[in-house]
Amino acid sequence: MKRELEDYQRIEQSITKKYRKPLWNKFIRAVKEYQLIQPNDRIAVCISGGKDSMLMAKLMQLLKRYSEIPFETVFLVMDPGYNAENRRKIIDNAQLLHIPVTIFDTDIFDTANQAEKYPCYLCARMRRGHLYSQAQKLGCNKIALGHHFSDVIETTVMSMFYGAQLQGMIPKLHSSHFPGMELIRPLYCIHEDDIIAWARYNHLSFLRCACRFTEMQDKADSDELGKRMETKRLLQELKKTNPNIEKSIFNSLHIVHLDTFPGYKSGGQRHSFLEHYDDALPPESL
Repeated sequence: MKRELEDYQRIEQSITKKYRKPLWNKFIRAVKEYQLIQPNDRIAVCISGGKDSMLMAKLMQLLKRYSEIPFETVFLVMDPGYNAENRRKIIDNAQLLHIPVTIFDTDIFDTANQAEKYPCYLCARMRRGHLYSQAQKLGCNKIALGHHFSDVIETTVMSMFYGAQLQGMIPKLHSSHFPGMELIRPLYCIHEDDIIAWARYNHLSFLRCACRFTEMQDKADSDELGKRMETKRLLQELKKTNPNIEKSIFNSLHIVHLDTFPGYKSGGQRHSFLEHYDDALPPESL
């Protein structure tokens, strides 16, 4: 007699079978191509309670089960000041997915919401610092965040439109404030639409940001979150006539022709094409 699967097992099976190509395969591609995990790593998989971080946690859990590379995981949940209902939702989802979470508390929401300008930016910076610090206390050498392919594209476009610079989002980076720590992005190649499809298929409901700015939607729409939504809508419109536009932007981040730029920044220092203009004659470009 065939044994009936439990809910978490059906969810795992949906990742490795039905959504194998858009989720599992692209997750494995990012881990291998960008060398995100090394033998004996101890990784703090950071869970905010949203769809992205919850999927990432499940993917990392499956990878640890099947991988020949020895590494450890800690599923870390930071409570920045969630209300009781949202905190309960994270705990319930973790139990449903069979993810053993470690929770620690901070007062980030209270601090960020007192800021007159850029509360979302301040909140993100504070969150990352607390995650690094707690992960380090737990003996981890890496933190994993749930930024995905669509985040990479949107961040690149927003940096041009609102930041007056060309700035991407790399798959991993060394921490400048926590020596020996790294940040990795295992969902780097996974599209947000595929994450949404997976969640709907399994009838899963996750948190959004869950801060006071998203609870007060009108204010959120006029702040940084509004700019990201505007960018999402723009890309959706452009995809109607060019379905491959996001792929083109993503690929362009991997093939940057510095010889064609009048200026660039590296290591925090600004450089001009004039510095090496007379050193060599690059091929003419149109």
